[in-house]
Parts: sequence; structure tokens; C-alpha cells
Amino acid sequence: MTPKVSRARRRQIIEALGRGTVPRNGLDLFAVGMERFEKVLDEELSAVTAGSAGFKAVRGEYGSGKTFFARWLAERAKRKRMATSEIQISDRTTPLHRLETVYRSLIGALSTATSPPSALRDIVDNWLLALEDDAEVAKDDRRAMTAAVEDLIETRLAETAKNAPAFATALRFYRRARLAGDHATADGLLAWVGGEPNVAASVRRYAGLKGDLDSTAALHFLQGLLVVLRDCGYPGLLVVLDEVETLQRMRSDNRERSLNALRQLIDEIDKGRFPGLYLVITGTPAFYDGRQGVQRLTPLAQRLHVDFQTDPQFDTTRAVQIRLTGFDQDKLVQLGGTVRDLYAQGNPAEQRIRALVDDAYIKDLAASVAGHLGVGVAPRIFLRKLVADVLYRVADHEDFDPRRDYRQVMVTEGELSEDELNAFRRSRAAVSADEVELDLP
Repeated sequence: MTPKVSRARRRQIIEALGRGTVPRNGLDLFAVGMERFEKVLDEELSAVTAGSAGFKAVRGEYGSGKTFFARWLAERAKRKRMATSEIQISDRTTPLHRLETVYRSLIGALSTATSPPSALRDIVDNWLLALEDDAEVAKDDRRAMTAAVEDLIETRLAETAKNAPAFATALRFYRRARLAGDHATADGLLAWVGGEPNVAASVRRYAGLKGDLDSTAALHFLQGLLVVLRDCGYPGLLVVLDEVETLQRMRSDNRERSLNALRQLIDEIDKGRFPGLYLVITGTPAFYDGRQGVQRLTPLAQRLHVDFQTDPQFDTTRAVQIRLTGFDQDKLVQLGGTVRDLYAQGNPAEQRIRALVDDAYIKDLAASVAGHLGVGVAPRIFLRKLVADVLYRVADHEDFDPRRDYRQVMVTEGELSEDELNAFRRSRAAVSADEVELDLP
């Protein structure tokens, strides 16, 4: 039975599915097939919040649910009061070999259970308030408080300051600017802490800062961020590097540098340099096994190697690399039923929705979409069709019967992402993908 969900939360989830995107929250409501991962991942997240660090590589074909998995895991992390950040790796905007761009994207997507992206300002402000509470001086003694807080900033960030003293310096002057009411300077300093380039020269002069963030300093800043998070009540940070398979399309020199940067990150995590960090990467099997991916760098291939020749039912989530097997027919039907129940809950047309979009109809719709597109690329399209073309119409039109009025489900190339289209063409090489008619039984 679908649990009771607020109207606002239901609307956000359903609208995202109707657009063909993965919702940003509420994924636990329809996390079909995720049960096998829950126990081990929860244990690993708990270990991270206790001061360790972790890494996990996720593999899956296009459409197998990698983005869904990442956001589902982020929700579980937030329940443990962790902060999270999801980064799309891209050759143009976030090349992995330039860790300063990765750090900047991390900050831009940083969120907590109570603060949406970017949560950096809320986190830093809460941290500074926590330091004021820790300072053993009277609240109304502003000069003594400033000195005490600045001493605490230096003390808490002492390890980071060994290699990147500018991180603590920028935060110290950020507080000064805020207290002075100089919000423009404070904003500029926070942007600099977040790795933003082109911060005004006047802002840098105010704090005595020089230069922009580079790849080496980015890792030190990440260390500092983990300290700040822990001190203000967020005992860990989940970072997802999504779509790392894009490395395969880079120039060979950048690809080599990116693979080496990934190896460096994994090694630094293993050495305990980032307590409180849980790093997840997602990619296709071709990225992990092909010549243009992980296999080009032997040390990285060795670190990520897992033997997947056994039946998927015997996979272990404790391995460094886990695989998503996508949806079979039963899971697709179960997913559709869950979404139908979520939409019908509290809807004025609930009775009509449940009668016309019953389990038998959902099974037929799932069979049609999965049969023509392949189950691996079907879930997103299936849910979009179910929500936008069936559930919305049943709710809005009393005389609409999907079995009678929606017998031919049309799928055009424009509805498919580039990756889905490529997967579709591979599986249907003999059929034109310009326009496909899906006949319902």
C-alpha cells in the first residue's frame, strides 16, 4: 500500500515523471529493486558519519537507473544528516582532470535535508554560529567574540591550513565583512571559497587572497569543507560523479589525466585523507571494461576490478563496484502500479483512475513499451507515457478510456535521449526509429 504523502510532494514527483526526469526527492516511494542494496550501503554511510570514508563504483547500461540510484542514495544519506552533491562529469564544463571545476560544481550542487543547492552559505553561517557557541566569551563582548571565533577558525582548520591557509583566511574575512554589513564583499569571499573564478580584485585585496583555485588546492578545500560540515552537525558528505563514461569521448591526453585524477581520489580516500566523504561514480559497462575507459590505466583498473561473470543474483554490494541490472517486466509493472497509486491518492477522480488504469492495463502498457524499446531503456519513457498520456487524461476527461482512446502509443526520436536512441538503434538495427507504433493488446 502506498504511504500517505503530502499533496505538494506528490505533485513534485508526478510532474517530474511526466516530464521524463528523475524526481529530486521522494524516491523511496517507488524504489523498486533497491532493497538488495539497502543494508550494506546504510552500514557504509553510517561508518562514514563515524569518521571513516568510502568509495563505490556503480555500473549499468543506459536506462538501467544510475541517476535514480544516485538520488535514492542521496536521500538515504540525508536521513543520516549528511550533505550531498551530484555532479555531471562533462568534457566542457566539469572535466575530471581539472579538479577545481569538479569542486566548483560540488559546491553549486551542495545540499542538505533542509537547504537546497547551493547550501554553502547556510552551512558556513551555521558553522560560524556554532563557533560562537563554543567560544567561552560573553555574547555582547563583540571584540572578544571576534578574536575567539577567529582563533577557533584557525584551530578547527589547522590541518587544511597546512596546505591551503587561504581557505581559513577567506572564512575569517567573510565573517568580518558580514559583521560590517559589507554584503558584496562577503558574497565575493564566499564565492571564492566555492571555487568561483573572476572574483573581484577588491574582494581579494580585502582578505589578502591571491590567484584562483587549482586542482591541488581544490582537494585541500574539500578537506576544509568536510571539517566545516562536521562542526555544524553534518557528519558526512556524499558526492556523486555521474556519467563518468563521458571520459571516453575526451581527447586522449585529457582522458589519461582524468583517469589518473580518479585513481588519485580513490587512493586519497583509502589513505584516510577525507574523513566523512563517501564518493560514488556511475558509468556504463563499456567505461569499466572497454579500451577507452578504466582499462587504459592499469592501476585504476586493478582498484575497480570485480568479477561479474557470476549470476547477478549473487552480486555483493560490499564490492568496490556494483552493477544495476535494469528493470525486468515484473519490476516495470510494479513501478507503474506504485506511480498510479501515488497519483490517484487524494485525487478527485481517484475511483475512475483506479478502475481504468488497473494493474492489467499497466501490464499491457509496460509490455508494449518494453517490447519495442527494450526494458533497459523503457522505464523513463514508460513512466512518462503512463503519467502524461494516460493518468493526466483519465483524471481530466470523464469519457477518456485508455484502452479505447489510446490504443497506439507513439514514440518519436525527439522523446529519446541521445543515449536511449543509440541503445534503441543497437537493439532494433533493422527498424527505423523515426516513428514507432506500439499496439496495446
